[in-house]
Amino acid sequence: MNTNSSKSEAGATTRRRFLQTTALAASAFAILPSRSFGEQTPLQKLNIAGIGVGGMGAHNLKMCSGENIVALCDVDQNYAAKTYKQYPKAKVYTDFREMLEKQKDIEAVIIATPDHTHAMIGLAAIRAKKHVYIQKPMAHSVEEVRLLTEAVREHKVASQMGNQGRSCEGARLVCEWIWGGVIGKIREVHAWTNRPVWPQGIEVERPKETPAVPAGLDWDKWIGPAQMRPYHPTYLPERWRAWWDFGTGSLGDLGCHVMDAAMWAMKFKYPESVEGCISTYWEGFWKETKPKMETYPRSTIVRYNFPARGDMPACRMTWWDGGMMPPRPEGVDADEKMGDDDGGLVFVGEKGVLICGCYGRKPRLYPESLMAEANKIGKSLPRVEGDIEGHEKDWIRSCKDGKLASSNFDNSGPLSEMVLMGNLAVRNPNRLLLWNGEKMEITNDKEANSYVRRTYRQGYSL
Repeated sequence: MNTNSSKSEAGATTRRRFLQTTALAASAFAILPSRSFGEQTPLQKLNIAGIGVGGMGAHNLKMCSGENIVALCDVDQNYAAKTYKQYPKAKVYTDFREMLEKQKDIEAVIIATPDHTHAMIGLAAIRAKKHVYIQKPMAHSVEEVRLLTEAVREHKVASQMGNQGRSCEGARLVCEWIWGGVIGKIREVHAWTNRPVWPQGIEVERPKETPAVPAGLDWDKWIGPAQMRPYHPTYLPERWRAWWDFGTGSLGDLGCHVMDAAMWAMKFKYPESVEGCISTYWEGFWKETKPKMETYPRSTIVRYNFPARGDMPACRMTWWDGGMMPPRPEGVDADEKMGDDDGGLVFVGEKGVLICGCYGRKPRLYPESLMAEANKIGKSLPRVEGDIEGHEKDWIRSCKDGKLASSNFDNSGPLSEMVLMGNLAVRNPNRLLLWNGEKMEITNDKEANSYVRRTYRQGYSL
């Protein structure tokens, strides 16, 4: 959580009390917003708070700047300083619990902290009846995602995950072309990304140096529900993505962007089984290294096996990262770039191939003669105003009119669970994991199943 805070406590409320379970804390300040879900006119401005505002959170706030930005919270004051200056009327906090407890006018919250704190903050905001926009992936574990999805339904607030491709034209064309049967039945899908673009690999162990915590950074609050460890600059501001305790690796960073169009178009929900393979693997090394493995591998391949869905046959989707790519389909010229700089998708059908970039951008058909058939297909899906740049505004609109946003948690929850299920396979490579999605349970590996749910630091729970 890129937010900073002092270690002083207000009044008689002690730090020990602040570190009680999030559920208890949330119930203590469950203040109803000034206007309920769907009871606000488009001209009325929404009162928005940002939590984690130094990185992507700053961009999310910029896209919402036509509303009232009333509060900002970050544990890293130096990282957040630029954003603070952009919204001088917003009240500044270093503890999201204090913000939610004290500031009664907040109606909606943007959460763009490191992955390991998404669920803790998100659940507190939802239980306090705030609309939520949470960066991808929704949380750090499968169970946390499910809890967030169920909480939004229970408390009837607007939700959106920060996978902005769900609002773009390309993803809709992919769905409409596939549903229209342009490339026929599909039994094989490939997804890939250029990530990681940060230092990552199982040879990276926890730093042994213990430098002083920089002024303006509350390291204890940054750690949050993870197990305490000494501060080191290798973790932040953005390298935390590589570390098991904080991030969700390449899959978590780009999987929700790249695979969303496939999840949507192929009507995937829970895979039946998942299998992962990783770089730098041999049995003796793995037995020695796994217990102390601190970061995600440099590169991975993850195979998701989905059952038949209606008239769609069973399908395998394979994920590639760390510079690895799927095989080039027949009919795609050797010099033609597949996807874009961030990654892409290949759908292999009985009649042809569909290739698009990250977010479903610029879908293309092979052979090109299939475009004539695609052009005959009407637009069956509603479009989001502003396309990919309208993703945050789509959430704002949902907060006001009560109609679901494009990537509301009923859509983005199963997507996030699928992505994070892939990380369970990465952590237990060369092993076919049988998955009961409804029960969130790996049925054939007790050790792997233990990672479906996280263990939280003392004083924190959901």
